[in-house]
Amino acid sequence: MTDVTLQSLRRVAESLSRLKDRTVTHSSIRSDFRQLRLELSDGLMMVVAIEQDDSGRPRLQVDVVRHPDDSSRQLEVKFDEL
Repeated sequence: MTDVTLQSLRRVAESLSRLKDRTVTHSSIRSDFRQLRLELSDGLMMVVAIEQDDSGRPRLQVDVVRHPDDSSRQLEVKFDEL
């Protein structure tokens, strides 16, 4: 069993508290089970992942993000053939 720091657990708890009373509309998990993504009805998305730190130890990462509302800010790059 891997050790999880108290700080990591607090970050997870804070991220999960942002999801209270929200509806999950879609969920997906990577084929290697290292990342879980939950999409919510109000545009929020939560990603739970296991990553390795600099010393190679597994680290739990939890992020709650919002999809950008304005897709016009996307950068379009065109390549010309030589």
